[in-house]
Amino acid sequence: MKKLLIGSMILASASAFAYHCPADMKAIDAKIATEPKLSAADLTKVQALRAEGEKLHKAGKHDDSIKALGEARKLLGI
Repeated sequence: MKKLLIGSMILASASAFAYHCPADMKAIDAKIATEPKLSAADLTKVQALRAEGEKLHKAGKHDDSIKALGEARKLLGI
């Protein structure tokens, strides 16, 4: 019984992370649209990280997606 409960908790937490990626992408898109001080080089890097994060999310690689999107968020200061 305990194993079943623990397994259910792990699956529930994995699902929560899977839904975190779209929220990160939305926050990045909003910040890009309103961030006039971003250099061209940083903008290019943020856009590449955001695209990579979306690709990884769609491929089901949520941990990698969260890392890429986290780097983009860090560059944007969010």
